[in-house]
Amino acid sequence: MPRRRAGHLRTGRVHRRRPNGPRTVINGLSSRTLAEIARLELSRNYLGPGEVAEAVRRWKHHVRRPLRALWRDDELGDDHEDCCGDPLAARDLLGNVLGALSPRGARELRRLVGRLDGD
Repeated sequence: MPRRRAGHLRTGRVHRRRPNGPRTVINGLSSRTLAEIARLELSRNYLGPGEVAEAVRRWKHHVRRPLRALWRDDELGDDHEDCCGDPLAARDLLGNVLGALSPRGARELRRLVGRLDGD
């Protein structure tokens, strides 16, 4: 039986398209870790697409605020939380994701979050 040429095999192949939903983009992480986070977001019921990137963004915004604003939030309650989400809940979510990732992916994300925590 003669072999089929590669071009004939490729013509009948169905290409899988990526979903058009939000993509996980976090500066400082490798594409391998980003792919692992995207798979995690699709497989866990407590995560939605792009939710980890949003949690990183929210936590980064919170820790870079001036110290006087953070003290004021503790005393009066955070009205900023209503529009932009709870930064402490975002940090808890990042802790949960760190526990669910592989050791290599968790190490990369822990390094990023650790830099933010040190600010």
